[in-house]
Amino acid sequence: MTLLIHSMAEFASIIQPTLEAAKVESVTEIGSEFGGMSRILADHCANAGGTLTCIDPSPASDFADWAAAHEAVRHIARPSLDVIAEMDAPDAWVIDGDHNYFTVLHELRAIDAVMASGGQPMLAFLHDVSWPCARRDTYYAPDRIPAEWRHPHSYDHGVTLDSDAAVPDRGFRGAGQFSVALKAGGPRNGVLTAVEDYLAAADSDERPLCYVHVPAVFGLGIIFDAGADWAQEIANLLMPYHQNDLIARLEENRLRNYLKVIDEQDNQAQKRQFA
Repeated sequence: MTLLIHSMAEFASIIQPTLEAAKVESVTEIGSEFGGMSRILADHCANAGGTLTCIDPSPASDFADWAAAHEAVRHIARPSLDVIAEMDAPDAWVIDGDHNYFTVLHELRAIDAVMASGGQPMLAFLHDVSWPCARRDTYYAPDRIPAEWRHPHSYDHGVTLDSDAAVPDRGFRGAGQFSVALKAGGPRNGVLTAVEDYLAAADSDERPLCYVHVPAVFGLGIIFDAGADWAQEIANLLMPYHQNDLIARLEENRLRNYLKVIDEQDNQAQKRQFA
């Protein structure tokens, strides 16, 4: 059993009914990693007669082979911001790529333009809108982020629930896989900040947008067009989860327990080092 559930696939019981209510056939997914969510989306698209397009320049080693063997899947091995503007509008987007302000804001802006050009209502699912990425950038590829948008960051520092400052060699950290911004909060920092800034600019009387925040498994955000034919049905499905206090409390408890496990592992490692 996985000690810390982290995959967007954990939200399948929320995402799949939403896709069905919106009559989604084709989906574009940004960030496939190990393909857990991709497989769920591929089955949905195949059953609906559509296509799943996966954008990920460096997924898990066997992902490309799986994608090539699945008739309903197309894999684009390039960074999202290099390709979104070239794409046709799908029915929905699943965004789980690089979890930082610059990337997410520009993904949303580019997606918005593609959907508007295709005459499609906005429907996007975003992972990591809660702690630790809500108000803190993480970078899988820092060099892809323009310097003026990139916060001071470290691969060796970790994060805790009770401090905005990252801690050297402690807390939740990327173990070389990703770096974290040394400070949380402030402008242009974090996934949720990017979502909020996108909504502040894109939401209007002519095209009102709704946002739902599910505070579990690092947070699921759903942006959808309030004027779409299916908007009310989706709102009815999602609103019981939105900012649900019980779910948020359970998530905090889960994270605090996991951080205690990390602390114990670090303490044991330190004892072995000096034994």
